[in-house]
Amino acid sequence: MEIEDLQKQTKRLLLAYMQMSDFVKDPLIISKGEGIRIQDIHGKTYIDGLSGIFVVNVGHGNRTVIEAMKAQMDRLSFAPVLYASNPPALELVELLSTIVPEGLTTFKLFSGGSEATEAAIKLSRQYHRQSGKPWKYKIIGRYGGFHGVTMGSVSATGIPIRKVPFVPLLEGFLHIHPPYCYRCPYEKEWPGCNLTCARLLEEVIQWEGPDTVAAFIAEPIMNVPGMLTPPPGYLELLRQICDRYEVILIYDEIVTGFGRTGCMFAAHTYEVFPDILCMGKGMSSGYAPLAGIATRERIAKAFWGPAEAKVEFSHAHTYEGNPLSCAAGVANIREIQEQKLVENSWTMGEYLKKKLKERILPLGIVGDVRGKGLMVGLELVKDGKAKTRFNPPLGQRIARAARENGLIVRMDPHWIGLAPPLIITQAEVDEMVDILEKSMKEVL
Repeated sequence: MEIEDLQKQTKRLLLAYMQMSDFVKDPLIISKGEGIRIQDIHGKTYIDGLSGIFVVNVGHGNRTVIEAMKAQMDRLSFAPVLYASNPPALELVELLSTIVPEGLTTFKLFSGGSEATEAAIKLSRQYHRQSGKPWKYKIIGRYGGFHGVTMGSVSATGIPIRKVPFVPLLEGFLHIHPPYCYRCPYEKEWPGCNLTCARLLEEVIQWEGPDTVAAFIAEPIMNVPGMLTPPPGYLELLRQICDRYEVILIYDEIVTGFGRTGCMFAAHTYEVFPDILCMGKGMSSGYAPLAGIATRERIAKAFWGPAEAKVEFSHAHTYEGNPLSCAAGVANIREIQEQKLVENSWTMGEYLKKKLKERILPLGIVGDVRGKGLMVGLELVKDGKAKTRFNPPLGQRIARAARENGLIVRMDPHWIGLAPPLIITQAEVDEMVDILEKSMKEVL
């Protein structure tokens, strides 16, 4: 297809977080995928160093998942959620109950991560209202946290560029600083910091009034600020504070779930468990839209009663529990288990960080390599000792060079993210690091 025709067609689109006047100059149109690689319409092949968007955990073109979906299409592609469920949805929930963190027993299924986080927020508020504490409605998040694009989830988000265009947002949302150990806003260092960033949650709850705070929502590893990884004891302290004030602890594991961090969920990685777990992305590896929440039995009980009591969860989506999506989810999770991709994520993640430290750190522009499993971030700095950033930033220039050299990475002004499919091999990690090193040298 000629570039002029592509430009004409892509002008009709509004893509995610993208200025279309820039995109149409050199539009990337992906037409095929196999394993860890994707191919554009011109036949150029790239290593998918981001698993789509932290999604394609089992890799592109997985025949097991594809055949399961084809078989389900022959049986049923849609079920009426207002008055029925379906066998794939029941099978998926049964399977999820065996892999989610300890204590989570009840599930609701959706088609996207924003739906899941929105539901978790609404579930928290309705739970407290039906438990005799109607004034517990405030939701505390963290600056830098990203929780989705619906009005509730974007209100919980702590990123100005993602929320300011829509102000005024919903009332009752607050934020605290994240655990950004490399650039601590309190100018402290772990462990002497006494986990100030976590203790601030208790301060905020006390100042707001414990009887008004419903939930605290957090990504165990924060993607958008640069794969921020919590220090030891941080999540444990958050858990204790939430228990102390009857605040529901919500984990947004849309990105970190289903093997990404080297365990099935980041909650397992850190051995600190939430009251509500939000999941998506790797839940179906992108083969069909699928997401969900899992909650503790004590919370679920507040929504169980006679029909006339009207205590059911007052929330629904047309495509929740879609049989085709659920069939994809079941096949995907079984593939993760049978191919031992969780274990591979941890092993290859450790190898990736080792190779990055050997090959990339000597270039002198990376101040911190962080992450868990196959979720790794590199913070770019001009001066490693002073931690000064490049001005103008280098991140997007490096990502563009990497694309030219056949590698897709997470593009940010001041950091680069790598999150390849969990099927990646050691040789493929080497190839990915080779391209990244070459791209960085070209930009320098």
